[in-house]
Amino acid sequence: MSKRIETTDLNVYYGNFRAVEDVTITIEPRAVTAFIGPSGCGKSTFLRTLNRMHEVIPGAHVEGEVLLDGENLYGPGVDPVRVRRQVGMVFQRPNPFPTMSIKENVLAGIRLNNKRMPKDDQDALVESSLRGANLWEEVKNRLELPGSGLSGGQQQRLCIARAIAMSPEVLLMDEPCSALDPISTLAIEDLIAELKQKYTIVIVTHNMQQAARVSDTTAFFNIAGTGAPGKLIEVGPTDKIFSAPDVQATEDYISGRFG
Repeated sequence: MSKRIETTDLNVYYGNFRAVEDVTITIEPRAVTAFIGPSGCGKSTFLRTLNRMHEVIPGAHVEGEVLLDGENLYGPGVDPVRVRRQVGMVFQRPNPFPTMSIKENVLAGIRLNNKRMPKDDQDALVESSLRGANLWEEVKNRLELPGSGLSGGQQQRLCIARAIAMSPEVLLMDEPCSALDPISTLAIEDLIAELKQKYTIVIVTHNMQQAARVSDTTAFFNIAGTGAPGKLIEVGPTDKIFSAPDVQATEDYISGRFG
């Protein structure tokens, strides 16, 4: 199910402003890749190019390639809606649809894509998705209640269940624990460790300890100054990046000397 992502000389623009410059990286399947770096260095912007979410901002465009198992996601005739089904997204703050029940939240993507499904199949998909997000046992007796009534950590897992229901090949997570308490954060981190058995996972985090705990590969982004584009400085196995990085700026950031 999971797939390899490769970007080559990727530049990301908002109008004439280049936000990210010349990123070349390979993101391996069935593994967790963490993007770290100071605020404003392009981590989240680059993350959003991996499923064309940045295009919802007028004037945004890219130069370069993003390949999903060899297919250029920006090739002629490629449907961005299909890309977003293949490459799911979990955002910084839990965002269940407030007027929908827990069950309706899980099925929201299916219905938005006009997929017709018998009730028994819907029920099976809701259960399997909630089990995949480690949420089923907590909510199985209140599926018709509003998703907004769950705790913050439960809401984030509901959003992960909603993404899983679309059968993606890649899961992008933009600071998925930044709004959560430590116990909920641990639950999400445990879930990420389980999900990587099936999916390619890319996570943006400002939490160095979290990156060290959950990721197999770490990529460090940095920025030269205000108005300069973000750049990928170094990428490698997480153990090496945190113990013996090749670039001094990486070590300075990880050790807390800046950022």
